[in-house]
Amino acid sequence: MTTIRTAAASSLAAAGLLLALAACSAPATTQASPAASGSASSASASASASSTAAGPCAGVKVIVDSGALKQSAADTSTCVSVDGPTVASAVLSKADVKIEGTAKYPTSFACRVNGVPAADFDIKRKGGTAREACDDKNTVSYWALWVKPAAGTWAYAQEGLDSLNLNPGESLELLYTVDNEPAAPAA
Repeated sequence: MTTIRTAAASSLAAAGLLLALAACSAPATTQASPAASGSASSASASASASSTAAGPCAGVKVIVDSGALKQSAADTSTCVSVDGPTVASAVLSKADVKIEGTAKYPTSFACRVNGVPAADFDIKRKGGTAREACDDKNTVSYWALWVKPAAGTWAYAQEGLDSLNLNPGESLELLYTVDNEPAAPAA
């Protein structure tokens, strides 16, 4: 029963976010492809992000979990140094996490993270398989955006990557969800 309520709440939150963003979406911008990033950006990201596998993060902890896809190319856990409120897209950039948006929301939503799922990757879901076209029509499998306060629990983000502000001590997780599973990040 709790799982059903959590999944329903997540779906409602996602629908509300879509409506809110539709009212204030910005024109599409061209984004660099993951292959276009140079070693300078990697060196910069490495300098501003450090691994947090063993302890607390004084900045923003960034977690990317490919969930049921089991695509380790996307998975990461990093601590990003921030001095104050910082927009999620900037935090992800500092963490060297490459985001490809959707057709309608190129800077708000994540369609692909570090190239995952690839356009030719078959996503197994109830009723068969599908491929991610990044066309805003896929509501069965997607990168869910979660936020956790320093002393709190995970909550489904109510804003997109280009408007969500994160503070030092908070965590941000991109979790790939298929058929509402997993329903939330692990503790």
